[in-house]
Amino acid sequence: MRFAGFKFGSLFAVACAVMAFVACSNDDDKSVAGIEIGNPSLAFTADFSVDYSQVTTNSLSKTAAAKDEPLLLDSFALDFFEVRSYSSYYVAVNIDMSKGLRLWPGEDLADSSLRVSFTDADLVEEPFKNIDLEDEGYLKEMGVSFRPVKEMPKVYGKLLLNGKYVPVQYSLSWLEQFELRYHYSQIEKVSDSIANLSVVFYPRYFVDGVDFSNVEMADDGVIYLDATHNAEIWTALNKQFISSFRPLRYGYANTDGGIEEAYVLDIWEGIIGAMSDNTIKNGDFSRGFYSWIVFDQFGGESKASVEEESNGGRYAKIQVTEGGKYSYSVQLIQENVALLAGKKYKCVFTIWSDVEGQITARIGAYDDYETIGFQKHVKIGTSGKSVEIEFVPNESTPFARFELNLGSRVRTFYIKDVKIFRLQQ
Repeated sequence: MRFAGFKFGSLFAVACAVMAFVACSNDDDKSVAGIEIGNPSLAFTADFSVDYSQVTTNSLSKTAAAKDEPLLLDSFALDFFEVRSYSSYYVAVNIDMSKGLRLWPGEDLADSSLRVSFTDADLVEEPFKNIDLEDEGYLKEMGVSFRPVKEMPKVYGKLLLNGKYVPVQYSLSWLEQFELRYHYSQIEKVSDSIANLSVVFYPRYFVDGVDFSNVEMADDGVIYLDATHNAEIWTALNKQFISSFRPLRYGYANTDGGIEEAYVLDIWEGIIGAMSDNTIKNGDFSRGFYSWIVFDQFGGESKASVEEESNGGRYAKIQVTEGGKYSYSVQLIQENVALLAGKKYKCVFTIWSDVEGQITARIGAYDDYETIGFQKHVKIGTSGKSVEIEFVPNESTPFARFELNLGSRVRTFYIKDVKIFRLQQ
């Protein structure tokens, strides 16, 4: 049974395709729109290693082991069997976006896998030469999947007890397979054409908070951690094993047939940010259209620019030259808006037009297009109006999509000071 590619919060998702066209742009950042659509064409490498440092949020740096490390690893390998990208698209696609796009292995190598050693710091390049992150996708996450090595489903190392290192063997017999999903910000860009995904295991997080004071040593001087030896400690370690790779989120299937999914809490909190932080990037348009998308479809056409006010502030100017069939025939969009389910938020923006009328403001999901925040019709006048909308998301996600639907008739919009922030801790 395939578990990788699940939609967090729901194991079933609607497959959906979009047919769309990106607004025209040029090199002047005051008039560029849609520059965030698509990624540069990137080839991938991957490295697998152990890091004994205490990782900071989104940091994947490596350091050598100190003498007082609570756990040193001697041998740790997994079978690496899949790479998937999770992206939004502004062209027609025939994939279920919640399940992502499989990048490796290809159809001709459908059952391939690689044995990778974290303790040997393996670097994988050759099998990935044909991996190309297509520039039509707008990358959200990279997913990598593993399973225990059948011939060696254990991790071997040394546990620090009473000032001495004692041999230890930790069993992976509970685990069938798992997927790690790394946020796009956790992927290292090596050059303009190559990106590297570091998959790092952090032993300090693995043993953090686990009480080894009552651990029992076998007659051969080895500490065995499995279902029959030190079972309580083993169960505690099982709960921390996958999160110790420090992805944004993960999912796994255990040998009992159970499926679990979760965020790595402190990485997730780093993405979400503090209460009252603006989760909209460049909401004042001081960096032109950086992080914004202007999007025409279904007969809609527009021209977009960023203009400067006398006080030095900036605003987006969206000229709808063809209204198209629907309100969403012309859209101003920002993706990757991080939201917590069940918490109250406020969305604020200032907008006016040369023609009075109505638009639709919305926060939805990128992969199945469902509304997860709000959808509201907003009356627009010819002078600046601050719009305030309070809402409670029904889903936690780092990748919500804020949309202003501006189509259906010819007119010009002026938009500034866009903010979305949390009101509840």
